[in-house]
Amino acid sequence: MIRLWVVATWLIVCVAAHPGEQPLSRIAVERTVLAVDESAHVKASPWVLGLKGQNSEWVEVEFFHPSPSNDDWIGVFSPANFSAAICEPENKRQRPPVLCTAPIKYQFANFNNHGYNKSGKGYLKLQLINQREDFSFALFSGGLLKPKLIAISNKVAFANPKAPVYPRLAQGKSWNEMTVTWTSGYDIKEAVPFVEWGAKGGRRFLSPAGTLTFDRNSMCGAPARTVGWRHPGYIHTSYLKDLWPDSLYTYRLGHRLPNGTLIWSKSYSFKASPYPGQDSLQRVVIFGDMGKAEADGSNEFNDFQPGSLNTTYQIIRDLENIDMVVHIGDICYANGYLSQWDQFTAQIEPIASTVPYMIGSGNHERDWPGTGSFYGNLDSGGECGVPAQTVFYTPAENRAKFWYATDYGMFRFCIAHTEEDWRPGTEQYKFIEQCLSSVDRQKQPWLIFLAHRVLGYSSCSYYEEQGTFGEPMGRDTIEELLQKYRVDLAFYGHVHSYERTCPVYQSQCVVNASDHYNGPFKATTHVVVGGGGASLSEFTTSKIKWSHYTDFDFGFVKLTACNHSSMLFEYKKSRDGNVYDHFTISRDYRDILACSVDNCPRTTLAT
Repeated sequence: MIRLWVVATWLIVCVAAHPGEQPLSRIAVERTVLAVDESAHVKASPWVLGLKGQNSEWVEVEFFHPSPSNDDWIGVFSPANFSAAICEPENKRQRPPVLCTAPIKYQFANFNNHGYNKSGKGYLKLQLINQREDFSFALFSGGLLKPKLIAISNKVAFANPKAPVYPRLAQGKSWNEMTVTWTSGYDIKEAVPFVEWGAKGGRRFLSPAGTLTFDRNSMCGAPARTVGWRHPGYIHTSYLKDLWPDSLYTYRLGHRLPNGTLIWSKSYSFKASPYPGQDSLQRVVIFGDMGKAEADGSNEFNDFQPGSLNTTYQIIRDLENIDMVVHIGDICYANGYLSQWDQFTAQIEPIASTVPYMIGSGNHERDWPGTGSFYGNLDSGGECGVPAQTVFYTPAENRAKFWYATDYGMFRFCIAHTEEDWRPGTEQYKFIEQCLSSVDRQKQPWLIFLAHRVLGYSSCSYYEEQGTFGEPMGRDTIEELLQKYRVDLAFYGHVHSYERTCPVYQSQCVVNASDHYNGPFKATTHVVVGGGGASLSEFTTSKIKWSHYTDFDFGFVKLTACNHSSMLFEYKKSRDGNVYDHFTISRDYRDILACSVDNCPRTTLAT
């Protein structure tokens, strides 16, 4: 049985007011001084990991410090020879730092070692994933701000550190195409990447894969260009085409070495997408702002993304009843610490290897001053969108711009990119209108708009302070399009909580909120579903008429299209997977065509 972590929420702020802190950023690596103590030691075992093909394994770390303190901590470094990294001093009068590479995770030495302060003896059990390089464990004193390097362990490595790992499925640009993206340590010059696949029990096919990567110079600022830099490996994407609707396929990732040797991943499976408009049971999970967490209790698990594991585990538990996942921005909160992207893709592998995992871009992926982002803040930690658009595939015309449409059976999803300008006259505004206007509602009655920032309605306390109850300019820009094209639901992240409005237009409930809607479309229901895992956002204490249901907790939404006339909406808490808010929509095609406020087409008296 999957273990659910029970965590206490200690940070209660609105994300817009306080975008959060990447825990690795607390470590002043560049201030490290050498204080090696020959009587101290760190020992890690086993030395070789993944002997049975595993991509993650637990490591036992035993250590001793003759002068222990509460500030002592263990850092996990990869590559193991982390002191070999070379970085420039901040100015010519300074010497280069002793260390300029952040650990991939850390834990305080007294964690679950209650007698450490007296004995100096400690033991930790940490989980490692295959990240293409070897590992070492270092003991530091002096806390996180004035670290002193005391001792370094032996090296630990996976049997094949370059192995293909962490496949991510995504919808292709056509309904009968599935893309498979994965990470490996093999450059295209070392091995040829491909996917072996086919219908379950049927003929096997080989599809080639393209390979991408990026270097430190692709990053826009610190820490991504400095202490947070770690080579991302090689990202491969293969396109599996001409799939039969709803058919089950199996696949495995492969690399062919120059001597003909084949390197294989384990086998995976997925179900192909239904034909657009196909009448069948279709189920999609939606959330934002999940982040990553550590099952071993290190770093973020006690920190900024306390609900991340619960959300992941609940989706895995229900995976047989889920057809697609949409993660609308703020993916892993790497914030310039590149190692965290590997750890996130490892965390979601059971999900993303089985169903399409579609992503949107948020402020923590894209925003950086002077790089063309609509908002000029530092939230991406210098990544400026590069890792997100490389590590994950999206069927966008330009992956850097991150807006795209994707169809799944009776659903049409229009995914916007709030970190690029979305106002009238822009390229993105034209895309949004084209996406909303081009769908055939007789075949795809369920029209869904998604964006990271709240371009609609939110009663987050920070938005109230701004006097907007949503992203400034957002509602004024987008709301008329949603009303004109009769958009059923608009989803947002960014605010780390759950909120559902009544069907609302121009800040007025066109109809009262309900558990069931039927008949003609009246207005869009706006949903904030940013409680995927990152620290929660508090609501205003004011009474807001259009705000129907709020939940200060972690959770996600599941949409179930039963047929062309009926859809079920469920909000589930991540802590237990139970439904806490729900409603249904019953609507025939003629109800979609009917007029409401500001969406009646012109008519003529001619006969």
